[in-house]
Amino acid sequence: MMAKGATQGGIPTANIKRKKSFRLGHDFRTQLELKTMLWPAIIMIVIFDFIPMYGLLMAFKAYDPISGFKGIFTSQWNNFENFMTIFRHFEFWPMVRNTLGINLLGSLVGIPVTLIFALLLNEIQNAKFKSFVQTVTYLPHFLSWVIFGGLFITLLNPDGGIVNFLLLKLGLIDEAILFLGEPKYFWGIAIGTNLLKEIGWGAILYLAAMAGIDQSLYEAAAIDGASRLKRMLHITLPGILPTFMILVIFAISGMLNNNFTQIYVLQNSLNLPASQVIDTYVYRTGLGQFQFASATAIGLMKSVFALALLLGANHLSKKLTKSGLF
Repeated sequence: MMAKGATQGGIPTANIKRKKSFRLGHDFRTQLELKTMLWPAIIMIVIFDFIPMYGLLMAFKAYDPISGFKGIFTSQWNNFENFMTIFRHFEFWPMVRNTLGINLLGSLVGIPVTLIFALLLNEIQNAKFKSFVQTVTYLPHFLSWVIFGGLFITLLNPDGGIVNFLLLKLGLIDEAILFLGEPKYFWGIAIGTNLLKEIGWGAILYLAAMAGIDQSLYEAAAIDGASRLKRMLHITLPGILPTFMILVIFAISGMLNNNFTQIYVLQNSLNLPASQVIDTYVYRTGLGQFQFASATAIGLMKSVFALALLLGANHLSKKLTKSGLF
């Protein structure tokens, strides 16, 4: 209990409380418009992120879609039977292999290629040409995969597609290849198309980090006789290391997440052995076959592993580079 007439720093406590109350009320009134703008985002988060969390109960229940929303709470518990059903399914391990293969190879190719592209772009002295290259490379990011994927489906078409036309003209192949009809080509197509679509957007992140490097470091290195390559290696790369590691952490944590729209657009019954990934399996099982309990179980399992990968990658990054996400 604080005695009546108590002071804090020589000022009566009652006066301090009145000042804090006045300041809070003043801040609320002056920032009312800004705080009001938050409400739509808060409402959307509650509706689409928090309320659906109750649906995770289906992963541990024998849920019947006919029972509707009430069935989430009234269905019988079956513990981990839904998870065991997934593990025993003949498509499970090929699906995991495809998911990890596309993501792992995509990261091993995409991250260094995007970094090298950003480093080279940063060295361009002509501002107009640099701006032109940036614009051309990051515009595909704003195209939907329905459009971008459809474009590549047309280009790779064995009947009139420009890729097969050029290969035939150059004598590299004897007959047209059905690229999206043979599973052995799918991983390469998925990785290549994603890289073409996102390389410019990914380079923007590195260029933003490069813009924050102290320019006096480059000037001092140039005076000391350091070449542009040495300045790149000893100033630019260490300067963007924290950004690079954050992107690597995100790539590792998202190792079980594929770009659903991309895979779904490029997928067909012929390349299914190489294109069936976790995300498309969840879609097909949940919305296609109405097995909501199994789809929820695999989605929950994927989220748990993603969290473990995120924490592990962040811990390893902090130990090796002293920088991490948190």
